[in-house]
Amino acid sequence: MSIISRKKDKKAILGDSEYLTLKEERRIAKENLQITKHFEKQKRKKIPESDYITQMRDENNIVEFDDLHTFFYTDVGTVRAVNGVSYDIPSGSTVGVVGESGCGKSVTSLSLMRLVQAPQGQIVSGSIRYQSRDGKCYDIAKMPPSKMLEIRGKEISMIFQEPMTSLNPVFTVGDQLDEVVLLHEPGSTKATAKKRSIEMLSLVGIAMVEKVYHSYPHELSGGMRQRVMIAMALACNPRLIIADEPTTALDVTIQAQILDLLRDIRKKMNGSILLITHDLGVIAEMADYVVVMYAGRIVEKGTVREIFHDPKHPYTIGLMKSKPSVSNQVERLYSIPGQVPNPINMPDYCYFKNRCEKCRAICDGEYPELKKFSETHFAACHLYDETGEEYNG
Repeated sequence: MSIISRKKDKKAILGDSEYLTLKEERRIAKENLQITKHFEKQKRKKIPESDYITQMRDENNIVEFDDLHTFFYTDVGTVRAVNGVSYDIPSGSTVGVVGESGCGKSVTSLSLMRLVQAPQGQIVSGSIRYQSRDGKCYDIAKMPPSKMLEIRGKEISMIFQEPMTSLNPVFTVGDQLDEVVLLHEPGSTKATAKKRSIEMLSLVGIAMVEKVYHSYPHELSGGMRQRVMIAMALACNPRLIIADEPTTALDVTIQAQILDLLRDIRKKMNGSILLITHDLGVIAEMADYVVVMYAGRIVEKGTVREIFHDPKHPYTIGLMKSKPSVSNQVERLYSIPGQVPNPINMPDYCYFKNRCEKCRAICDGEYPELKKFSETHFAACHLYDETGEEYNG
């Protein structure tokens, strides 16, 4: 690639107001390489259990994110994908995380699974407290990779966005399900693994289980592949299931079936679900608690009733206004004006300020703290005082 085209690419990334020379790019790349080397070196050290054993703030929670920071160190700068995120996942509940693409909701879940793409992606600071099945509380952010292998897939499992890219095309569905059981259930034989796999396929509503068990992923429909992914996530009876856009690219009928399936499974297995989506309808139907993210931060969180019936943050209000309605006749669907700030050069003030229809002079100051409206309802906005009352004038 020529220098001119490289410069044009960087200008496109950084915007017209900023310009990155090749010399500056090399300097940033060198600095970030040193940072990522430091993080990778720390991971290779032997970490005693006492360093990552901790205590839950509330024993009713299964996971507690506490001031989590996950950054990506690129050649053009540092992307603060998750920038001080804190929220809880109560046992037996569904927590929905909603926000537009790039807001950090998936990176938060990948941080929980310790699957952030290294060396560029790193958990920089903060805690992810997890109440394990063995009764111990672990800080996953500090846990060594070898210990995480015992939890990932067995106690915390994930349903990824696109099943066709998550399933191996050269192995049958049965081979891949059996592998999960054999890997996480010591002492399992091929026969017991197959029995468990068949049970899971049946549990997720697949009728011809033997046929699907011996099928390759490309031989199945999109909805069927998603059911296989759910069966794989359930194979070891996890305490927490992370569902990352589980209904993407599925038609409305299949979407409803998948959501009903997840709801039924949560009740049967008495587990928790972390549901990541940009679909407010899915959140309204499935979630007990809602977390609204914007540009790597939480702007509002609360119960599903509080978020949908009494939203406080202008971004949340904008999301609610942008929902299509069959009862109201409107000329044009509402859209939030403006664009998300450059992720490499985020401002010190509220990230939503330049798009906010209610912004005030105070919004030019520091990033707002979360204001409390109830025991479960919080929003990060300068429009409200410390007691949660809206400023007048």
